[in-house]
Amino acid sequence: MDPADVPPHPPPAPATPPADPTRGFLGVFRYSGRALQLVWTTSRSLTIALALLTLAAGLLPAGVAFVGARIVDAVVDANRQWLAGTHPSLAPVFAWVALEGLLVAALAGAQRGLSTCQSLLRAQLGQRVNVMILEKALTLQLAHFEDSEFYDKLTRARREASSRPLSLVTRTFGLGQNVISLVSYSTLLYQFSPWAVAVLVLAGLPSFLAETKFSGDAFRLFRWRSPETRMQLYLETVLAREDHAKEVKLFGLGPLLLQRYRDIFHTLYSADRDLTIRRDGWGFGLGLLGTLALYGAYAWIAASTVVSRITLGQMTMYLMLFRQGQSAVSAMLSAIGGMYEDNLYLSTLYEYLETSVPPSQGKARRGAQPEDGIRFEHVSFTYPGAGEPALHDINLHIRPGESLALVGQNGSGKTTLIKLLTRLYAPDHGCILLDGTDLREWDEAALLQRIGVIFQDFARYQMRVGENVGAGDVSHFEDAARWREASDKGMASDFIDSLPAGFETQLGKWFRDGRELSGGQWQKIALARAFMRSQADILVLDEPTAAMDAAAEATIFEHFRELAGGRIAILISHRFSTVRMADQIIVIQDGRIIERGNHAQLMAGNGHYAHLFSLQAQGYR
Repeated sequence: MDPADVPPHPPPAPATPPADPTRGFLGVFRYSGRALQLVWTTSRSLTIALALLTLAAGLLPAGVAFVGARIVDAVVDANRQWLAGTHPSLAPVFAWVALEGLLVAALAGAQRGLSTCQSLLRAQLGQRVNVMILEKALTLQLAHFEDSEFYDKLTRARREASSRPLSLVTRTFGLGQNVISLVSYSTLLYQFSPWAVAVLVLAGLPSFLAETKFSGDAFRLFRWRSPETRMQLYLETVLAREDHAKEVKLFGLGPLLLQRYRDIFHTLYSADRDLTIRRDGWGFGLGLLGTLALYGAYAWIAASTVVSRITLGQMTMYLMLFRQGQSAVSAMLSAIGGMYEDNLYLSTLYEYLETSVPPSQGKARRGAQPEDGIRFEHVSFTYPGAGEPALHDINLHIRPGESLALVGQNGSGKTTLIKLLTRLYAPDHGCILLDGTDLREWDEAALLQRIGVIFQDFARYQMRVGENVGAGDVSHFEDAARWREASDKGMASDFIDSLPAGFETQLGKWFRDGRELSGGQWQKIALARAFMRSQADILVLDEPTAAMDAAAEATIFEHFRELAGGRIAILISHRFSTVRMADQIIVIQDGRIIERGNHAQLMAGNGHYAHLFSLQAQGYR
């Protein structure tokens, strides 16, 4: 890694995070129904069990309080009989105690069942949401993955949204449970006084309003800092991955990047600290109002007992009802605030899942003129957000059986041309034809089966050797015979056979017994991968042999040319000893074709190609 490629120092945080895109407190609850449907379709049986257990957990506490009052009154009656000299009957006391024990056991079972259902749903739902995120990624275009704002969206979805649907549903059921409990408590409290019910409900509102306000602030902070969070993850990767370790050590980048990691943390922590202090400070202050209401009600109920308006057992019940009722109100309001917060975070998941992707309209599986090959007609293309076009007015014709070499400086547009040919991008102007049919009219799967391509930044999968080769054709991913055939064509069989387990050898250092390959060996694996597609009649090599010496590259390209047969072969290389083998050579500069012809014609023209060839040839003299 070049020091110039080190990510820039994070900019200072703005004074206040930007406003979130949600539509107000009520509007943001639009995701609740979708979350419930998601949980329902994930596991109907667990969802039904969760609902029934929630109902039971909501009703049982009031039953326990009611039976508790009967126990106290039965004990008082028995004690009065004892003091009056009458032998008391303890059967009612024991009966009520036994009933309360059963209710408490049932309540404990319901709560344990809720915990079990939630744990099982959490595992299933987390997996399902992560699969949804990855399935969406498979439908996205290359432009999405080269857009920093998209990565912020993906980071937000993966970090929080995968756990939020279950949280939302759990809180929804919890809200239902507490509503049921509150209704049962209020029914009993109403016998004491309707005003007691009003005090019970209203005392928790201030804390609820404060919690909701700070939930919105926390979400806006979450959205605002997504780029910094992603930079932290990237720095962790650079500091702790084997593919960066050599340069980090040799260039002494470790302390610099670690300090940058610390700086980002302190920027994020300061915002978190301020929000936490404000949130807890207001929560404590407003929570005191609920405490005052609770003890005011205690005094009221105690005074009513003293004047014999209610019995001792009723006093015990009402005190328990008020305390538990206040807890239920607080839990309800907290659940509503939490649901609001969950909806905010779920907006990031659905914002990602609803990323618009232009539908593929192509249906053609073969072209109108199979003998015509590939044509670029006045093709121009500019990368999203770029000021200058990467390609400008490209006209090009490659017939079946011909080989084409692309020559030009780095950044001249050679790889961009291949991206357009493989439909990773669509041209802004002009059209690209394959067998006389516009690429936009081709069925995408049929088109890609026609092309075998290896880019200079090919993937090095931390998998078995055979799977690295088989990745070139997923329909034969596990086909050992095809692995062998492709590796023979890619000139990789000799070194593969020398590995401990041949095609079964684990590659890379991420997993146990993994073997690391040299750059040249990895490139032969990539070449073999290109030959996995036996139906491909367009073969593209975009500098995949850069790690090999000139002689090895020339041997491979000669071998490649022989195997190409009647196929179209497109080569990108900076070595002119290899390029000269091509039937047609295109020289690209600043996105434009400035020269074309075969080697002899370009040398005779004494232009840019001849100048570069002569410069490189001097290095071998």
